[in-house]
Amino acid sequence: MKSVCRGPGLPLGACCFAWALLGLAAAITAAGAQPAPARRVVSLVPAVTEMLFAIGAGPQVVGVSSYDREPADVERLPRVGALLDPDLERIFTLAPDLVVVYGSQDELRQQLDRAGVPAFLYRHGGLAGIFDTIVRLGGRTGRTVEAAAVIRQVQADLDDVRRRVSARAPARVLLVFGRDPDSLRNVYASGGVGFLHDVLVLAGGTNVLADVGREGLQISAEQILARRPDVILELRAEGGPDGADALRAWRTLTAVPAVKSGRVHALVGSDLVVPGPRIARAAERIARVLHPEAW
Repeated sequence: MKSVCRGPGLPLGACCFAWALLGLAAAITAAGAQPAPARRVVSLVPAVTEMLFAIGAGPQVVGVSSYDREPADVERLPRVGALLDPDLERIFTLAPDLVVVYGSQDELRQQLDRAGVPAFLYRHGGLAGIFDTIVRLGGRTGRTVEAAAVIRQVQADLDDVRRRVSARAPARVLLVFGRDPDSLRNVYASGGVGFLHDVLVLAGGTNVLADVGREGLQISAEQILARRPDVILELRAEGGPDGADALRAWRTLTAVPAVKSGRVHALVGSDLVVPGPRIARAAERIARVLHPEAW
């Protein structure tokens, strides 16, 4: 079976571990040791909400976070706050038998535990973490078979992107996911860990900040000049500049190869910044910018 593990620079052991978990979840379910599938799920994590709907558990979702936008079905669901402002009273009113929370929401987890409501912990990670989460969700919602099908499809789509760019020289990329409008103040970029880094590598890029062991960091103009990226790629969930506007904002750094050659690009869409089932679409969009000739 093809696997996302096969791409250069990706965490082979961690990704294959997700596949091992899939087999384990199926075995536990078959043995009857798995808890009864959750029927009333509240999700405070947009990425996990998308996964739940992708594996067919949408009818089991009864509440979502303030920031959920995908899929369109979430618009009809009650909102229960988010990472910094979870509405516990609202959550309890929905009578959930599973609440998806961020791993950092310790206080909320303790409150749920005291009330006897199971919590599903989510933490940001790399591509392998997306598959791991889908596996665990399948087990908790009685959707193990559907979760396996989603994984197979996403992996097939990722493999197609990887195949198209595999023979091409990787582009040296600064992957930016935030900065002040119309300026180069407060520039935030992807470091060498996390799903954005993994997607960039799979899409045929070399992260110029790959040696920084963080998902994201604030980077100065001096550091950008020192890293000399050949491509600057800005990702935004919504709004923001198009490529021409982005290039104008970077024009003060004319010594940077990407600016000098005009290879400053902007992509907009929540699929680019939400580590969920649309990740293969994000990989293709990035690959088409870096290696348009592959299409």
